Amino acid sequence: MSAQTPYDLVGVGIGPFNLSLAALADGVPGLNALFLDAKPAFSWHPGLLLEGTTLQVPFLADLVTMADPTSPWSYLNYLRSHDRMFPFFFSERFLIPRREYDHYCRWAAERLPSCRFDARVTAVAWDAGAGAFALTYRSSDGTTTRVLARQVVLGVGTDPVVPAPLRPLLADEHRGRVLHSADYRTHRAALAAADDVTVIGAGQSGAEVVLDLIRHQDGQGLGGPFTRWLARTPAFAPMEYSKIGLEHFTPDYIRYFRHLPEDRREQLVREQWQLYKGVSADTLGAIHDELYERTIGGGRPRADLHPGTELVAAEPTTDGYLLTCRHAPQDSEFTVRTSAIVAATGYSARRPAFLDTLGDLVDWDDKGRYRVDGRYRVALDPRVDGTLYVQNAEMHTHGVGAPDLTLGAWRAATILNAVCGRTVLPVPDRAAWTTFGAPQGTPAPAGAPTPAAERRPDTVGTPR
Repeated sequence: MSAQTPYDLVGVGIGPFNLSLAALADGVPGLNALFLDAKPAFSWHPGLLLEGTTLQVPFLADLVTMADPTSPWSYLNYLRSHDRMFPFFFSERFLIPRREYDHYCRWAAERLPSCRFDARVTAVAWDAGAGAFALTYRSSDGTTTRVLARQVVLGVGTDPVVPAPLRPLLADEHRGRVLHSADYRTHRAALAAADDVTVIGAGQSGAEVVLDLIRHQDGQGLGGPFTRWLARTPAFAPMEYSKIGLEHFTPDYIRYFRHLPEDRREQLVREQWQLYKGVSADTLGAIHDELYERTIGGGRPRADLHPGTELVAAEPTTDGYLLTCRHAPQDSEFTVRTSAIVAATGYSARRPAFLDTLGDLVDWDDKGRYRVDGRYRVALDPRVDGTLYVQNAEMHTHGVGAPDLTLGAWRAATILNAVCGRTVLPVPDRAAWTTFGAPQGTPAPAGAPTPAAERRPDTVGTPR
C-alpha cells in the first residue's frame, strides 16, 4: 500500500481484544488492516504471571472460538502446532494456566501479518482532504510513520488504579515497597523477604498476591512476611460463577443494559462487583488451606484478613509505613504498621493522549467518557466521515462484560461486521435463557425508556 492509500482498519493497541479482532480479520477478502502497539512484543499482565494461576474463563474464550471455531488462530490449533494436544487432553483442563494464555497470544501476535510492534501511536487526527484518520506512530529508533485509516479501533487497555493515600508514595524512593499488583512479579523476591506486607484489594489479583506471600512462610508460619489483607468489600467473596449468573456475560444482557437510564447503569455496575471483582472459590480455598496448615501443632498463621476496611491515610516512617484504616460497618479507625504495600486495586479505562489531536471531534459524555453505541462506535462530530470504535472502555454503557474475555471474540466479530458493512461472521441474536427486563408485551411504567425492540438501533450521540 502507498502511504496515501487509507487502510480499511487500523487498530491501536494489541492486547487480547484487538488481537482477537486482528485474528478474525485475517484472511477477510479485500480488507486491509493494520494493528499497532508500542511494546516490542505481545505481553499480557507480566507482573501477575505467577506459577499455578489460571484464567477465570474457560479455554473456549480464546481469541476466536466463540465467534469462529474454525479459525486457525484458536487455542486448540495453538496446542496442535506445539504437539501438545494429547497432554492437554489428559490434563482435563477447562481453565488454562495464565502463563500459557500469554504464550498463546504471543504465538498469534507474532504470526499475524497485520500486527506491528515497536509502533507507539503519538497522534490521531481527522484529515478532511483524505477523508480518513491520519495516525502517526514512532518506533524506538526514532523513525516516524504516518498512515491513513477509514476506521480506527482503540484497544489501548486500562491503567492501574492506586488509592489516593498511596499516590504520593509511588516516588522512586519507595520503589519496590509501595507498588501496584501489576508490578508484583518484578518485586516478588524482595516482598517475600520483608517483615510485614499489606495487600489492599479483595479481587483475584489481591487474593493471588496474598496466597503467594503466605506460601513464602515456612510450614510453621515463622519465616516469610506477616501478610495483611485489607479490602473495602464487606467480605472476601467468591466470584459469581453459577451457570445462570454467568448469563450476565452474554449479548442479551448487553442489549438490556444499554437501554437503561445512566444512573441505573452506574448503580448496577457497583452492585454487581462479585461478577467481575470476586475471587475464584479455588483461590479462597487455597488461602484457607495454607492458613489451616500453619495451625497444626498449636501454631498461628502470620496473617490477618480485614474486610469492610478502607485505607484513609498512609505515611512513611523510619522503618516502613503507618496506615490509617477505617472499618466501615463499625465506623471506627485503627492503625497498622507495615514494611511494604501492594495495591491490588484494579484498573480503569484511560483516555489516551494521542486523541488530543482530534480536538473536539469526539463527543464525550459529561463525565469525560466515550459515548458508545451497540456496534461499539464512538460518537463523533458529524464533520467526521470515518468511524472510531473502542474495546474495553465501555463498562458504563455496556455493563460488566466489557473487560471479560468471554465476550472478546463476540465483540470483535460485531466490530468486524460493522467495519466490513456486511455479515462476515454471524453473531447470535439470543444467547441466554434469562430474559433481562420485562418481556415484550408487558406495559412499561410511565417514563421508562422505549424497549430496544421498538426503537431505532444505535442512536447514541452521533456515531459516524
